[in-house]
Amino acid sequence: MTDALPPPPAFAAVANVRAGVRERADADPPAFWAEQAGRLTWDRPWDTAHDDRDWPTARWFDGGRLNVAVNCVDRHVDAGRGEKVALHWEGEPGDRRTVTYAQLHEQVQRLANGLTELGVGPGDRVVLYLPVLVETVVATMACARIGAVVSLVFGGFSADALRFRVADTGATVVVASDGQFRRGAAVPVKSVVDEAVAGLDHVAHVLVVRRTGSDDVPWTPGRDVWWHDLLDRQPAAHTAQSFPAEHPLFIVYTSGTTGRPKGLVHTSGGYLTQASWTHWALFDLRDDDVYWCQADLAWVTAHTYVLYGPLSNGATQVVYEGSPLTPHPGRHFEVIERYGVTTYYTAPTLVRTFMKHGPQLPAGHDLSSLRLLGSVGEAINPEAWRWLHEHVGGGRCPVVDTWWQSETGAAVIAPLPGVTPLKPGSATLALPGMAVAVVDDDGRETPPGVEGNLVITRPGPGMARTVWGDHDRFVRSYWAPYADRRWYLAGDSASRDEDGYVWIGGRIDDVLNVSGHRLSSIELESALVSHPRVAEAAVVGAPDDVTGQRIVAFVITRAGDADDSGLAEELRAHVATRVGAVAKPREVVVVTDLPKTRSGKIMRRLMADMTAGRGGGDTTSLTDPAAMTAVESAWTDHRRTSPGA
Repeated sequence: MTDALPPPPAFAAVANVRAGVRERADADPPAFWAEQAGRLTWDRPWDTAHDDRDWPTARWFDGGRLNVAVNCVDRHVDAGRGEKVALHWEGEPGDRRTVTYAQLHEQVQRLANGLTELGVGPGDRVVLYLPVLVETVVATMACARIGAVVSLVFGGFSADALRFRVADTGATVVVASDGQFRRGAAVPVKSVVDEAVAGLDHVAHVLVVRRTGSDDVPWTPGRDVWWHDLLDRQPAAHTAQSFPAEHPLFIVYTSGTTGRPKGLVHTSGGYLTQASWTHWALFDLRDDDVYWCQADLAWVTAHTYVLYGPLSNGATQVVYEGSPLTPHPGRHFEVIERYGVTTYYTAPTLVRTFMKHGPQLPAGHDLSSLRLLGSVGEAINPEAWRWLHEHVGGGRCPVVDTWWQSETGAAVIAPLPGVTPLKPGSATLALPGMAVAVVDDDGRETPPGVEGNLVITRPGPGMARTVWGDHDRFVRSYWAPYADRRWYLAGDSASRDEDGYVWIGGRIDDVLNVSGHRLSSIELESALVSHPRVAEAAVVGAPDDVTGQRIVAFVITRAGDADDSGLAEELRAHVATRVGAVAKPREVVVVTDLPKTRSGKIMRRLMADMTAGRGGGDTTSLTDPAAMTAVESAWTDHRRTSPGA
């Protein structure tokens, strides 16, 4: 296998997953997943491991009953591991808490009793509008314990975005904080919640966590309840009941740039099976590991690889509240050093942000505790992969690049770190028990190196079951294009190489068509970022009367490179060398920031709408809406100074 890095021999020798697991799983996928479901504690065993008679809504472990919170908390305490640290929490201002599984258990039971007092029962919806707090973890587990369906909403969303999600779910309780810390400032939150729930009669209570300690918190008597008051009056014991495997666990909303966000419904038994096993397998979990997935808890990555997967495996993990650049760009490396983090799961956009500051940033900290790195959010360009591997992992840590979606619930394509040779920039192969293909619009597999549509031909048990309140949309959006083959259309383009490795090209609607040539935005961005003057890049296609689309590149230069004279021609020549003359950007626009979601995904469609003169779509999922304003300003200046571009 050319250009592949084999697993380090010492790592492979003791890895959780060894060679042969893919072949064994492929021989009988339902039996493989049933074996992994056996890692959990069930109150009643299932009758049928897999039933797809109601395709595309499959049922997994039908007849089985379990309690997700019991699997994530109680069983570790019952096994005598209550004093093991569950969470090392660090707030943005520097405040810290360490929570054992026994302490987490008590808090979850108290809140389960408290939610019951507030009238919440099985099947009721609870919306969490919280930053990354211990209380967010407690609330998620308490909802699972009583069978309530939870929906986490990013704490930076607007009142309108929150209102849509509260109204769409019909939530009876919203859990929020009085305020939160963002980039060093205390920001009020409760007033946003009040605006969001105004007139929504189904919201019976707003449960408020005291975070910033503001003395001026707006209050509605009879509806609003302080978290600490509610918990203080609850008993510390709660008897959990079991729920069917297909009982809804959570609703997670996709953050599309246009249209109505989709509330994807994930159920309990199948989802927890895939979340738990993939976390254990992909991150090679050890009992003494200190694991850190740095995603916001409202993002699906944190659902699976902070809340449910790691806790079901009894992991010790770091949870961090704030910005990775506050109060200084090395905050993440400081946290890794402080807690002896062994596994660090991050996003390519953050890696590229670190790259802007140079290798001296991680070099200033002791990162010797790290033994495994992970990447998630979008395809990682090879240069960022190598930088992460060399400068953060010291060249010794496997990089587990994962591809998956809100819809799939857990990783689908990723290397097994003790088994799979790695190729920088490739998510490698489908995980055991699942299968993918790269096909054209007619369903024919594309030859090696040729881009096509990524489809999942064999989903795992963690796949979403429906869109909340709109099952027809679930079918139309994901299954209808290849319904005759029962394939799931991921919406991403991809290619395979001669070894069968998958290379993600970006969203299908991010594929540019220039004079009949299909060009991947990810490929062009990777070429741009490989230039020594470029830190980050986003490429979109703008309408062109001759070529169909012209390529527009938005780039952020590396720190200290304030002079952009001659940069456009340098980059055009560089891309021509790396990709081909047809791939040269027609226009290069230097910007100070790019619009990104909290998950780190660049919102290319917003920029494509701008270059086409169309109105923008939903910007509520952006980490910083001001980034798009800055891009618009740079675009206006560019068009004024380069009208013939």
